[in-house]
Amino acid sequence: MGIFTGLIIEVGKVRQAHRRADGAFLVIEANKVLEGTRIGDSISINGVDLTVIEMGEDFFAADASLETLRRSTLGELRAGSRVNLERALAVGERLGGHMVQGHVDGTGELVEVNPEGNAYLMRFKFQRGLGRYIAMKGSIAVDGISLTVAGLGGDWFEVAIIPHTWRETALRDLKRGDHVNLEVDVLAKYVERLMQRHDEPTESKLTIEYLTERGY
Repeated sequence: MGIFTGLIIEVGKVRQAHRRADGAFLVIEANKVLEGTRIGDSISINGVDLTVIEMGEDFFAADASLETLRRSTLGELRAGSRVNLERALAVGERLGGHMVQGHVDGTGELVEVNPEGNAYLMRFKFQRGLGRYIAMKGSIAVDGISLTVAGLGGDWFEVAIIPHTWRETALRDLKRGDHVNLEVDVLAKYVERLMQRHDEPTESKLTIEYLTERGY
């Protein structure tokens, strides 16, 4: 498993996308993301952490499991599709975005795009159950891109896309009704889990009698 920052290195292009009974085989054209990459390394494809199983001078290949296809939009990719690519974070590199695991929590649907100054305001509808992890000014990964929530409703959120992100990612390819991969901030999930455990009764074996019996 790799750790990512949500800062896209480059936009690649799908060369092949073969569906199989046990998943899918993807071949992606790329350049920058291949620098220093080896077989077995992790690369995020539209926010999904996949393992490089083959590579050449201008491409790499990866397998996607049935579980990955069910939870993400990778099954919708076709030859020619543009995808956001990021290498896994190396020790010592700057964490410029937020901690992204490449584990998709669900998909969203683009509702509308509106110019706002020099940026674009994009509204996405999210799947039921994800809302409790999304907060105003909090972080969310959309197709692997680290973004800040700028607006929030009952079943939607908005993000402001700056010119650089608009130019350097595949967000500009999206049309109303298109689906994207969403990964909520992992910290929100840990906090929820800790709160659940706080409410659960616990029984500790560490008692005075237990310690005495063992000579303490």
